[in-house]
Amino acid sequence: MRLAFDKPFTATLAAPALLLGVLLVQWLPALPPRGLSLLLLLPVALAFWRWPRWRLPLCGCTGVLWAMACGAAAMDARLPRDLEGRDVLVTGRIAQLPLLRDDATRFALDVDGASLDGKPLPLRGRTMVSWYDDAPPLAPCERWRLRLRLKRPRGLLDPGTTDGERMALQRRIVATGYVRADAADARLARAVGCVDGLRDAVSRGIAARVGDPHDAALLQAFSVGDTRGLRQDDWEVARANGIPHLIAISGFHVGVVAVIGAWLAGALYLLWPGLALRLPRAQAQAAGALLLAGMYSALAGFGLPTVRTLLMIAVVGLARCARCGGHGAHSLALAILAILVFDPLSVLAAGFWLSFTGVALLMLCLQSRERGLRAFLRELTAGQLLMTVSLLPLTLWFFGEASLVGALSNLVAVPFVSFVIVPCALLGTVLLGLCPPCATPVLWLAAKLAHAQWWLLERMATWPGAHWYLPEVQPWALLLSTLGALWLFMPRGVPLRALGCILFLPLLWPPLPRPADGAFQAWVLDVGQGLSVLLRTRGHALLYDTGARYPSGYDLGEAVVLPSIHALGIARLDVLMVSHADNDHAGGAAAVAAAFPAARRYTGEPQRMPVPMQRCLAGQAWTWDGVRFRVLSPSADRGGKRNDRSCVLLVDGVHGAFLLAGDISSSVEPAVADALGDGPPPVLLVPHHGSKTSSGADFIGAVAPPFAIVSAGWRNRFGHPAPVVLARYASAHVPVLNTADNGAIALDFPVDGPARVTARWRLRDPRYWREQP
Repeated sequence: MRLAFDKPFTATLAAPALLLGVLLVQWLPALPPRGLSLLLLLPVALAFWRWPRWRLPLCGCTGVLWAMACGAAAMDARLPRDLEGRDVLVTGRIAQLPLLRDDATRFALDVDGASLDGKPLPLRGRTMVSWYDDAPPLAPCERWRLRLRLKRPRGLLDPGTTDGERMALQRRIVATGYVRADAADARLARAVGCVDGLRDAVSRGIAARVGDPHDAALLQAFSVGDTRGLRQDDWEVARANGIPHLIAISGFHVGVVAVIGAWLAGALYLLWPGLALRLPRAQAQAAGALLLAGMYSALAGFGLPTVRTLLMIAVVGLARCARCGGHGAHSLALAILAILVFDPLSVLAAGFWLSFTGVALLMLCLQSRERGLRAFLRELTAGQLLMTVSLLPLTLWFFGEASLVGALSNLVAVPFVSFVIVPCALLGTVLLGLCPPCATPVLWLAAKLAHAQWWLLERMATWPGAHWYLPEVQPWALLLSTLGALWLFMPRGVPLRALGCILFLPLLWPPLPRPADGAFQAWVLDVGQGLSVLLRTRGHALLYDTGARYPSGYDLGEAVVLPSIHALGIARLDVLMVSHADNDHAGGAAAVAAAFPAARRYTGEPQRMPVPMQRCLAGQAWTWDGVRFRVLSPSADRGGKRNDRSCVLLVDGVHGAFLLAGDISSSVEPAVADALGDGPPPVLLVPHHGSKTSSGADFIGAVAPPFAIVSAGWRNRFGHPAPVVLARYASAHVPVLNTADNGAIALDFPVDGPARVTARWRLRDPRYWREQP
């Protein structure tokens, strides 16, 4: 009797099995020790050789064990917890390209030595460093000795936002920190044979020869993957057109370079036909394609899309050199196997899934035997439509937004950028090294072409549907919509293909439970050392504070608050209330106001706000869907400290209340407590992040909250919440939850029971890479 998997074992069977095993590991909350996983690989390898019929499930087991070993190794490499907040002396090499901003210079440092108080530490790996005060000019490949204050990689966790800790694991980041001024800080030497130095030299050469800084930034991105010169609005244009993959070097660019390499190799045979007697032409072209693609991938920094394409080119090239045939699915499977063996943690990157899923669907659904220009144009048009629709579920899953104009934008931008701008820019790059004066006119032409392309994309970014948001995608909706896309674009002859659209319905119209009349929901978002709270009744929504905006341009209103609003299915914001104008509360207000211009806006300090707002005053009140909103402070004559001008808001439902106290101090707390009135004790948003100047014992006793929530940053420099404040709440038997420990916190205030915590994002979906409280 033959088993179901007793079939010839090929790469097309091994790749899905290995991928499934690797993927299963990414759902685990913890991993076994690395040594145990590696030890178990030995009997699996023996069984793989001894029992050929069981190779398919054994391949899946191999994926599980290999992914666990690599994941445990990456987690073990992180900074030990007892070293967080300590000043560590490290030596290392600057990797990638340093980013110079107004507030700091940021760079990646590959640490190869570390010590604390003269004792060596086992810290090795990539560390993300910021140099804030009087940073000297930094260049790639330089070696430095620096005293750093370090902590483990830790990100913000909110609805609809990127998991920074997952990204840190995938990129093998072992610590983050900043430079401490010290006499030991010194530049040591410059590493030899460093590709990043060549990238930086090419980038500076382009900047010196292209007059317009924005055009130069585009060419730097197209040529060497240097995106440092691009502004935030450039990325907005790219996302609106669905072309972030074209801004930096993409896999398609590597394919174009490989074709150029094959052409150049073929040209040698036209010039010297006698070469065919020594080396067959097909093998030489394959080698030329692989060589040029490899050099270009190195120049691009070996990003995942370039590595994926390079591996596929290598598979095809080696097959040609060995005179072995191979179809597209086999080449794709070999590329997947190579990446998973080399780095199983690459499955944590969105680019892995978008790249391989897109290529697989193109191979499966665009099967045409026609040739010629007409067939090429038909496949180009159909391919862009296929990629836009079929990758929509994954795009929404990873990024929370998609572009409905992306198909048309890519139809224009992909061939023009890949076949015109990139070859022209690369020619200029080559001439920078061979004949610098000749590079100037070529780069000038490439800059004009890039300028024209970008002008068109900026216009298309304003079209309706350029930014399309949907609520947070559930795994089952992702699976159904992906199957729907596959069914919809199957080759002709497959019956009822149009019914694939039905499987998109759970993605496009997901069920969104809403509070009953008299009930409301709240989300205290994780915005680090700041505050942002989203409230929703049955038919209305209010945002209280917007988080900070930093001098680097990082805007928590744009990066956290708006994605959270969209992920929670809130399409309209009725009121934006900013307690006061301090940056950690009001920094993201401009971004939120631009996204919801119709929202009424209130603040305690309108004269200091970046956007026009009305002043909030005690006595203001309104009712939404049976839920009453009352402003308790400030009074019309309130002066004094800025923090005491904070809007204090009481949200009162049928069976529960929520008191949002801003940054008020203990001098204002008695008046707020007196204004509460009758009703159930409210859940308390701890004033001023738990500062020692707030949360007096009398105030806590008067409010008597069932529990309290503090919004603070992990290991923040202010020491919030202060231990003495936490002791006051503990003595009053009031549990305190901190966003620094829990991520975003979701609260429910139902009509038939007390207020309760319904989700804590750091604990909601535990993963082994998540830092725990």
